[in-house]
Amino acid sequence: MPARRVKTWDIGVRLTHWTVAGIVAWNLFGPTDQVHRVLGYVAAGLVGFRVVWGFVGTQYARFEAWWPTLPHLVDYLGSLGRGRPMHHLSHNPLGGLMAIALWLLILALAASGWLMRLDAFWGEDWPHDIHTYLSTALEICVCAHIVGAIVMSVWTRDNLILAMLTGFKRNPGGDSGTDR
Repeated sequence: MPARRVKTWDIGVRLTHWTVAGIVAWNLFGPTDQVHRVLGYVAAGLVGFRVVWGFVGTQYARFEAWWPTLPHLVDYLGSLGRGRPMHHLSHNPLGGLMAIALWLLILALAASGWLMRLDAFWGEDWPHDIHTYLSTALEICVCAHIVGAIVMSVWTRDNLILAMLTGFKRNPGGDSGTDR
């Protein structure tokens, strides 16, 4: 039976993803000015929206569709080890872990950026140091996320980047699909 395309990523997920991606790129490589600060808070707000959407959003946006539990991680890693990655209509367990890591880093960056601006920490280096370490961690995770999406797109022949643009993923089972 031929694979059919299934709508997996709703407009809220896609707009949040690409807007946060743009903000992160700007804030990692652009000037650290007032725009940087405002965009950092906007990114944190969008992450907050995405967390809420993980409870009340569409089927594949919900955490229940992709939360990376230990048994799912073990099964998925086993499938990778066998050279036949399990297909997931939503995030695979490693992608889910990365999403959580990215969100936590963005929220922590917003918090550390806010701390840097407080009078109580004027002249203190540690808020800035923490912000710098978190920024470096975010850069590493973003690179790993991009490489992972490209590698898995090639390996599985399921263009994950295009799916995050169009909202549609391939469903090799041909049915309406469940994620697990």
